[in-house]
This record gives sequence, structure tokens and C-alpha cells, in this order.
Amino acid sequence: MPEQPGGRSMPEQPGGRSMPEQPGGRAVSEQSGSRAVSDWPLWEVFVRPRRGLSHSHVGSLHAPDAVMALRNARDLYTRRQEGVSIWVVPAAQITASSPDEKDAFFDPAADKVYRHPTFYEVPEGAPHL
Repeated sequence: MPEQPGGRSMPEQPGGRSMPEQPGGRAVSEQSGSRAVSDWPLWEVFVRPRRGLSHSHVGSLHAPDAVMALRNARDLYTRRQEGVSIWVVPAAQITASSPDEKDAFFDPAADKVYRHPTFYEVPEGAPHL
């Protein structure tokens, strides 16, 4: 094993590279606890750019827990103060409809014509309808 300054040895990684050790003799690697970074859950990140606007999806990241996901999302997606609020959601918790099933999924709304605004008269002086 190669030696690190201070007389501590550095364990070798596959391929012959050396990894520095943390105090206590444990090697620093891409692991947190017993899980490798690649095993961390995927989180979807939503950012609200200003008050009054809605959150929009900006990307994804891997993190071991919600707190770390929130901190990483802040550092990654709002470096230039682009947001006022961040949501992080475990990707495994998101359920979505399939675009292939859109006809069958959205058909029940087609027979409710009374929901379309064509059956209502817009009153004078109602500017935002």
C-alpha cells in the first residue's frame, strides 16, 4: 500500500489507484454508509422561480435522503438565485398516466359537454373569463 503524508497507508482501488483514508482508518470511496452512490434513490427536482408562479420540473439527482436531495438540488439548480422554493420528490413515488393510453384514460371527460365553456354566455365586464 502506498503511504500518505503522516505515515498512514492508502488502500489501493481496482486499477492500482490509491484512495485516501478518513480519520479512523476507513478508506474514502463513493459510498455513504453501506450503499454506493449508484444505489442512492433518484429524486425529481421542481423549482419555483418567483412567488406567484408554479413549480416546474428542472431535473433529477441521486441522494441518500430527502435532506441531502434538497441541499444538492439547491446547489445544482439554483446556483444563480433562480428560485424561491424547491421541491424534491422520490422518483419511485411518482405515478403517471401513459401517453399510449391517453384515449381510454381521458375518454370519460368527452361525454361531459356541459363542462365546456360553449354552453355559457360570458357576461359583459368579465375580462378574465
